[in-house]
Amino acid sequence: MVVLAELAFSTSDLAQVRFAVSPMWEVAPSFRLLTSAAAHPIHRPWADQVRPRVVAAGLNRGWLRELVPPTGGYVPDFLNPAPAGPAPTPAAERDAIRASPTDRVRQDLDHLARHQGNLGPRLRALHNGPQGLLAKVAAELETYWELVLAPYWARIRAVLDADILYRARLAAEHGAGHLLNALHTSVSWDDNALRMSRRKRPLTRTTAGTGLLLIPSVFTGPGLRTRTTPPDPPQLAYPARGVGSLWTKHPVPQTDTLSAVLGRSRTLLLTELEIPASTTQLAHRTGLSPAGVSQNLTALRNAGLVSAHRAGRSVYYARTAAAEALLQAASA
Repeated sequence: MVVLAELAFSTSDLAQVRFAVSPMWEVAPSFRLLTSAAAHPIHRPWADQVRPRVVAAGLNRGWLRELVPPTGGYVPDFLNPAPAGPAPTPAAERDAIRASPTDRVRQDLDHLARHQGNLGPRLRALHNGPQGLLAKVAAELETYWELVLAPYWARIRAVLDADILYRARLAAEHGAGHLLNALHTSVSWDDNALRMSRRKRPLTRTTAGTGLLLIPSVFTGPGLRTRTTPPDPPQLAYPARGVGSLWTKHPVPQTDTLSAVLGRSRTLLLTELEIPASTTQLAHRTGLSPAGVSQNLTALRNAGLVSAHRAGRSVYYARTAAAEALLQAASA
């Protein structure tokens, strides 16, 4: 059944509208995309890189496989705790998941069972003893984050931050009503209420907390996702602007001037990290020795230009936002 959700706003609710960037809000939709049989037109370059890592780590048959149905539909709300600030760390969100109240976990799993028809043995065990098993769920979330999202987070975060800046300017220039009205094609603002069409569940102030938490996402797809667990504010995840260019390869920058400062090898490694890679992969691509690559990556990491992300025996290196800005400045 399709319903029209209508979320009324008091003056206090409107004063509590805020944005947040949430790493965990990217987990479920990105995992669903990776386990889908269809190739995504935008995210395919990323999916082709990380899908083998997901399979090798067994993440395609673990907790996430049962918690995130591949065909769509409900995802347990406890996997998306309300961000306490504008940009919580993945570790902070995992801590919140581990601390999820037993009643909340069981209620969410009951809801999931109604959608799926039943729960598998793993989720039945989680239902029976949440506090003993949430640590295992959080541990798998950490592995997934380090393998699949962390090496690309600087690039993803840039898109999310740009979206928030754009919408904050809309609110500053035209008011909060205009901001909400322009959020998504299925959303409209009128007469002190936010209306959302094509919803499967109603959304009212009697079933939601105060205010509104807006969360841009690069993986959520064309639609909207909501979370309503009072007393938390209702969360609304929407597709961020600029996702279409997220994985576009940038032209190779002119690095002669940068080489004079960093050295040829370190500049070469930075340019090669357009795609996050391991030491072995970088040595193969650049022709540098593995020992040389390791030494230079350590220097770049100490300078804040490279981040390292461990998952099992693998370590993937990625450019930071500072490195992206440095390469762009050198090209200019």
